[in-house]
Amino acid sequence: MQNTIQMNRRGCPQCLDLNLVTDANSGEVVCSECGLVLAENMLNQSPEWSAYTLEEKQSNSRIGSPVSYARFDKGLHTTITGLTDASGNRLSSKAKRHAWRLRKWHMRSTVYESRDRNLIQAMSELQMLSEKLHVSATIKELAAVLYRKALDEDLIRGRSIAAIVTASLYVACRLTKTPKTLNDVVKVSSRSRGEVSRAYRLLVSTLDVEVPSHDASSYVSRFAEKAHISGKVQGVAFKILRRAKRKRITVGKDPAGVAAAVLYIACQLERENLTQKDIAQIAGITEVTVRNRKKEIIKKLDLF
Repeated sequence: MQNTIQMNRRGCPQCLDLNLVTDANSGEVVCSECGLVLAENMLNQSPEWSAYTLEEKQSNSRIGSPVSYARFDKGLHTTITGLTDASGNRLSSKAKRHAWRLRKWHMRSTVYESRDRNLIQAMSELQMLSEKLHVSATIKELAAVLYRKALDEDLIRGRSIAAIVTASLYVACRLTKTPKTLNDVVKVSSRSRGEVSRAYRLLVSTLDVEVPSHDASSYVSRFAEKAHISGKVQGVAFKILRRAKRKRITVGKDPAGVAAAVLYIACQLERENLTQKDIAQIAGITEVTVRNRKKEIIKKLDLF
């Protein structure tokens, strides 16, 4: 592969042309005008491995882990062990005592400011919630960015760190269209639903975040998998849901309730055993909600 380099200060010494071509395959720098070879046997600075995705590039890189907002120090930390030197040789007693003193003051200075202490607690809470909800690293990173913005806006003062972290994670799920309800997030949190709801509304209004509404179709497969419903019934449920969307029956309705209702209707049509109580427990809603959504869909679509 050849690249043309614009030389601002020095060009070809023979024709004074500034357009020089670097041939990475031969390791030469050649003048594009007269063909004079200015340099040869150049070292190839590119990596000796191939990477076709960003994840592969990051995993093969030898310059350390990438910056992560989900860590309180973004992953740019220094560790002082105080046992061995850079060559692996054990330190003397005097050098070891000096290294341990450095380590002690380094650890103290790391969490000297209140912001650092706040982030340590918040990122630990975020890690715990992310593992319980089984969300991806992308969602966790987005939640960490939202929390840092809330911290910059001084929204944490007088409020629970855990509540703001839980709300940030829920907003991240909404932004990435991950089918996680507020009940799902609150269930793994130590804070109440009311407190998380207030924190969620505060984040959305203060940070001016446009949160997209959940789509009922994203819940159908999830609820069907938990209820062990066959693929045939799921197909029927998606057809009913598409018809309901065209009739605008789902507008303003809880997507989890709509998904539970179309699954229950599909099970009735295909004579598969599923009770309203079972699907309501899986969806985290009441049986009354399932019953009301079912009646409305059946009436407007004239299914039975």
